[in-house]
Amino acid sequence: MARRLLSIWLPRLASDTSLRRRPVEGPFALIHRSSNADHLHCLNTAASARGLHRGMALADAWAICPDLATRPADLVQEASALASLRRWAGRYAAMVAQDGPDGLMADISGVPHLFGGEANLREDLQARLERAGLHAASAIAGTRGAAHALARQGGGIVPDGRLAEGIGHLPVTALRLDHDTAEALVRVGLGRIADLAHLPRAPLARRFGPGLVLRLDQALGAQPEPVAAERDTPHFGVRMTLPEPIGLKSDVMVGLERLLERLCAKLAATHLGARRVRLELQRVDRGTVQVEIGLARPMRDPVRIAALFAKGVDEVESGFGIDALRLTAPVTEALAPEQIGGGPTIRHVDAVADLLSSVGNRIGFDRVLRLLPATSLIPERSFLLAPAAYSVPEPIPNRAGAARPITLFQPEPVTDASGTPPASFRWRRMCFTTLRATGPERITPEWWLDDPAWRSGLRDYWRIETQEGPRLWLFQTPQAPTGAQYWHVQGEFA
Repeated sequence: MARRLLSIWLPRLASDTSLRRRPVEGPFALIHRSSNADHLHCLNTAASARGLHRGMALADAWAICPDLATRPADLVQEASALASLRRWAGRYAAMVAQDGPDGLMADISGVPHLFGGEANLREDLQARLERAGLHAASAIAGTRGAAHALARQGGGIVPDGRLAEGIGHLPVTALRLDHDTAEALVRVGLGRIADLAHLPRAPLARRFGPGLVLRLDQALGAQPEPVAAERDTPHFGVRMTLPEPIGLKSDVMVGLERLLERLCAKLAATHLGARRVRLELQRVDRGTVQVEIGLARPMRDPVRIAALFAKGVDEVESGFGIDALRLTAPVTEALAPEQIGGGPTIRHVDAVADLLSSVGNRIGFDRVLRLLPATSLIPERSFLLAPAAYSVPEPIPNRAGAARPITLFQPEPVTDASGTPPASFRWRRMCFTTLRATGPERITPEWWLDDPAWRSGLRDYWRIETQEGPRLWLFQTPQAPTGAQYWHVQGEFA
């Protein structure tokens, strides 16, 4: 069977995708910032007709076309659109690969007869893309290089066994050469592929480099060039259709447990764990109810996940009954295989994760915080607050020196202080008498950070045990004159 390849070129994919969502009349272009300036990334036919081209500076484009409408380019959305088209092109071939940022390459060997021939297949492809509002050019040839070159020069079909004649009229730039090599070939009068096809390869390689010979032989079939299709991203979703509608919470939970077993088996096969799981319940009246939970750490344990769904399922209004269930894991993370029935440490980690998941689904995962150590001697900068579900606990580093209070707050002024350290003072409208004092511990501000609270300079901290019971952390600024208003409380020990 002769090898046949289909090349699809989408030169205006980004602009076509953007205009499908929000149409614009007249010249339009997507802009992308690079080298500290805005440039045209992709433009429609009206903008091209006005003399604009891709890569032009936006200021120059506006000088030529003042009525040019622009939007910022979304490279992620563009890649997603090309990936969607790659999946769609599976109707024409089992193996479809991405060919650059704006093209696809499909191996259609043995397929054209299903559409009535290569010409009918190509017409069907072009018609469907045109109805979708996408500008496209396509070509069919026996090699990847020939199909790629012909698609970017207007498209067409190269019959089997006639590669040299089919692409000989194309310019040498169609061979995917770098700009300098293509210019050098044109300067010596070798502007077409036919001018190169019958020349000896050794002199070409010595003068223009081995890359030219490789691309030429690949296009003419002398060198193989495979089509390696990317693997599709696995979809983690399972569904169940019921013969009779159900409405009881216990029935829904039984169906959920069965779906979870299948979903977790899929996750285990790819060494992934779910971070978010969504349950969709389809009612008899065609209404859909969703129950979604988040997980504090990647998980694929059906029993523990089902327990987190209990509250959401209990609040579902089943109406006249539920006749279909669908369970998906839209967010996943890597999760290595774990020993089943681990020791106390593993059970403790699982229990903490279940607690964080339960609380996080009620009040939000961003509101459940944990303290992480930070490398700073400034009391209020010696820790970080991070969402517990998106951070890993870290051990408290061994630190030499004076102990730190268990409770830390913003400095609060002390009144009626006497002596250093104060023998007695008032704080929060209460009188305290010093029983024992430890200190001072001098802490200097971090000069590389401008903190308004530390502009008064270094501080001397004292640990004060009062006769009334509280053990407080007081500080004084030595640069300031001695006075009661210069003593503050910033923490309390256990």
